[in-house]
Amino acid sequence: MSTIEAGLRGGGIAILLLLALFGWRDARHAAAARYAVLFMLCGASYLVESAPGLVNTQPAWIVPLRLLSIATPAVFQLWTSANFDDSFRPSWRAWLPAGAMLGLAVWAMVAHQMLPWRVVQGAALVLVALGVGQVLGGREGDLIEGRRRFRLVLAIGAGMAIAAFTILGALSNPQVRIYGSMVSAGIVFALALTSALTRLGLRVRPELAPAPTGDAPLPLDPIASGAVAIDPQERALLDRLQYLMEHERIYREEGLGIAALATRLGLPEYRLRRLINQRLGHRNFTSFINGYRLAEAIAALSDAQQAQVPILTIALDAGFQSIGPFNRAFKAQTGMTPTDFRRDRLERAAPRAAE
Repeated sequence: MSTIEAGLRGGGIAILLLLALFGWRDARHAAAARYAVLFMLCGASYLVESAPGLVNTQPAWIVPLRLLSIATPAVFQLWTSANFDDSFRPSWRAWLPAGAMLGLAVWAMVAHQMLPWRVVQGAALVLVALGVGQVLGGREGDLIEGRRRFRLVLAIGAGMAIAAFTILGALSNPQVRIYGSMVSAGIVFALALTSALTRLGLRVRPELAPAPTGDAPLPLDPIASGAVAIDPQERALLDRLQYLMEHERIYREEGLGIAALATRLGLPEYRLRRLINQRLGHRNFTSFINGYRLAEAIAALSDAQQAQVPILTIALDAGFQSIGPFNRAFKAQTGMTPTDFRRDRLERAAPRAAE
């Protein structure tokens, strides 16, 4: 191993361990910080176990590092979910891909044959693709412009790097492996340094940080929601937005997106994103729209006169496209299924009606 590569690997490990330490300090307050800690440890483990002279050996002390390194794509997917999906909630199901990757890693390490390692590498590429796809798929509804820009670049950069390492590891040409080892170390060092600089940026601009775990906000009164004074033009836009949502019920329209709503208001998309985010407190366009849809559904399910209306009909009338997303959003907001909620509300209303 050359001096340059040793410096890159050592510097990368130091930065990643420092980031993991800071993440551990914040882990109590944000789920994303816990996944960031694990992601940093995976990166540091990769830099150790893939070093020339160790990559083809398997002493006992390196086994846990190699397992962490192999699990990196699954941890990457968890990390992107926690950072880019504001509705993400930690659950045991989220760890299934990581468990599967660890199982494949144990199989490959014990068998020590080509086929198991090819399966591991294929699974890694699939998980990286899923993580990057999730980032790209949720970008349209992200209301925080800064997060849409630099976090997207960071996540896709990390995803492409992991994919590149996986492909390089599958190549058997010794010359490619030598140069690939140094390139991999340099990429990880660059990503670690970028992550450190990004963390410093989040301290300056905390609104870009992941949302803390909690329920999504319901629609707010735009007049009362701003903590600072609202200029007349912005107030007029908020009034117009409120009219579209509460009177015209535009949220019922199929396929309503940020672009269509911006067109109705005669605004550029970036101004509408800023308006909803900074004045109404929403970080995601879907949560903003679903707040109105859920408010209508809650009112309908609480109405004794609509007790015989099917829940599916209520969900579709409110703007949901199918029962699955409605059930998930409803339970996340109320802590109950729509059926249980309706039963509870109607049972409470029965004694009052009898009086």
